[in-house]
Amino acid sequence: MRRFFWDYYGPQAAGTAAHFHRHLDEFLAREGLLGCTTGTETYAPMHAAAWCEAPAEVAEVVARALRPRRSDP
Repeated sequence: MRRFFWDYYGPQAAGTAAHFHRHLDEFLAREGLLGCTTGTETYAPMHAAAWCEAPAEVAEVVARALRPRRSDP
């Protein structure tokens, strides 16, 4: 499993991460990418992220299509 993150900063960071999370779930469903888990995390009042934990067989598709800011192997 590989975990991808899309970071957002500023006063609307949590709202923007939640908005991206909805689009992320829509993308995964539309593309039929199975086995992924998604969510959001708030690290500080001005820093939040949407994340996707993807199995190896779909991780490259997610990375190429959505260009995450960072990832954990």
